Amino acid sequence: MEEPLVPLVPMSHTAHIRSHRKPRRNASALAMRAGVAGGVLSTLAVAGASGSANAAEPVTQTLELPTLTADLATQVAQSADATQQAAANYELQAERDAAAAKAAKQAKADLAEAKKKAEAKKKAAAEAARRAAADEAASRSSARTTLSASASTNVSAPAGGSVATVVAFLKAQVGDAYVMGGTGPNAWDCSGLVQAAFKQVGVDLPRVSQDQSTSGTPVSLSNLQVGDILYWGSAGSAYHVGVYIGNGQYLDAANPSKGVVIQDLSGYPATGAVRVL
Repeated sequence: MEEPLVPLVPMSHTAHIRSHRKPRRNASALAMRAGVAGGVLSTLAVAGASGSANAAEPVTQTLELPTLTADLATQVAQSADATQQAAANYELQAERDAAAAKAAKQAKADLAEAKKKAEAKKKAAAEAARRAAADEAASRSSARTTLSASASTNVSAPAGGSVATVVAFLKAQVGDAYVMGGTGPNAWDCSGLVQAAFKQVGVDLPRVSQDQSTSGTPVSLSNLQVGDILYWGSAGSAYHVGVYIGNGQYLDAANPSKGVVIQDLSGYPATGAVRVL
């Protein structure tokens, strides 16, 4: 039987040198290389799939943009509405402030006009009162002239005539004003009027009521005669005086609200009386 021929493989001219021989790859090394290659291919496949997925992502993001844009538009619209409302509010407030300022100015003008009219009215009233007082004073002056002429015919008359002159003078002053310290001719206090009345017949009385209450002869209130001086308070410290004119009445410069008046003695009884005529 013939032996099979073994093919001859030419050897490298350096094959006989051990260090130049190519090492033979064993099965495990080949398997490892195959695994590495497979892993690389798998990685590339995964990378490719990932790349495809990443390429699709912009589409998803683009689909979400309209929603974001709509929200932003809504916010812008709301902000614009708020700005417009604020502007309207400011404008309304400005109009109100202007109206208030105008009303205040008008009120001030009205007040000034009212004060002007009131002042004019007050001046007119004062002028009318002055004219009325002047007319009344002229009338009283005429009456006093007549009384003086009548009294001059009674200068030498007895005491009765002197009392009549005193009473006539007093009655001519009815309606005059009461003024503290007044001595005439149109304003009196109580003692100033009594002093002036008795001066018409030549009797000089003290100026104040305290001293007049001790002048002359004291008389009882039950024995009064026309012309007696009445006083209120104690003798020497009287605070008011008047003159008895008969029929239970007396005449005095009462107070600022009444002036010179005739009053009933029963309504304000005197404390005492003195007689000087």
